[in-house]
Amino acid sequence: MPLTLQPAPCRLRPVPATAFRGGRSRYGAFAAWLFAATSLQAAFTPARPAPAGWPQRGEGVEVVLDAPVADVLRAVEHVSGDEIIHGTYVYERDKTLTGAAAADSSAYFGRWQGPGKAFYKILTGALAPRHFRTSSDIGTISVRYVVQELKDGKTRVQVDAVFVEDGRRTVHDSDGSVETSELKEIRDQLQQILLAKQQAAEALEQRNRLQAEQEAAARGQEEEKARQLAALSSAHGLEQHVNELRHELVRLVAGRAVELKAAPFHSAVNLQTLPADSEVIVLIVTPYWYGVETAAGRRGWLRRDQVKSLP
Repeated sequence: MPLTLQPAPCRLRPVPATAFRGGRSRYGAFAAWLFAATSLQAAFTPARPAPAGWPQRGEGVEVVLDAPVADVLRAVEHVSGDEIIHGTYVYERDKTLTGAAAADSSAYFGRWQGPGKAFYKILTGALAPRHFRTSSDIGTISVRYVVQELKDGKTRVQVDAVFVEDGRRTVHDSDGSVETSELKEIRDQLQQILLAKQQAAEALEQRNRLQAEQEAAARGQEEEKARQLAALSSAHGLEQHVNELRHELVRLVAGRAVELKAAPFHSAVNLQTLPADSEVIVLIVTPYWYGVETAAGRRGWLRRDQVKSLP
């Protein structure tokens, strides 16, 4: 419990100026004692009881983060619910103070009425936690985080921490260790969130790239199939066209063997005897004769009644 000296109440009478000459009068001695007692009291009582209405006395620590407010809110929500009051402890052998709980408000700070959103972390039953000025009793630690969105994708975070003794409801400000430690945890958590977002974005980009490559490969396969079908169709059409030309130009020797003439006359010289069903290509058409070429490349003439069309 903090040492508090209270001087005994006394009633002072007007003292003539001559009473202080030389500093040896009884009034001078009493005045010196009163000044010393008052100074001693001020030196040993830096934490004052909070007046009615619980005014906010914590200085707090503020930082502007270059991150979207949604990510900062996630980070602050995580830290406000991690059950640890960072930057303070009770016992030297265990410098982690656990047992805190997230809350919507606190008895000291009340509900946040300003811009942005506030989070709270409360620890009750703390025994004289370190880094709270002159704390020496059991009380409650209240940490408040205020998150406010700024322009250009930046976010402001303010952290305030106080320790309120249960018995006398005396308020002890943090020396800044709690606020800076809580902000460090927020920064670390924010870095993990941003890293996870970056990794997710890279994974999505890679997945989209692979999907685009697969779709391109599939399109290539479809286009190749289309080309093959077109080629087959073209080949089929060409074959059909060739067949049509063949039926128009190719004739078979009809019935029996015939003589290939050197000219389109009955008296022309015989060049070759062509067996029945021999194929010849029609090169010249006249009313009574065909100029033909044999499979062996021999050219001559046949009467039109000596050949027939392909079946």
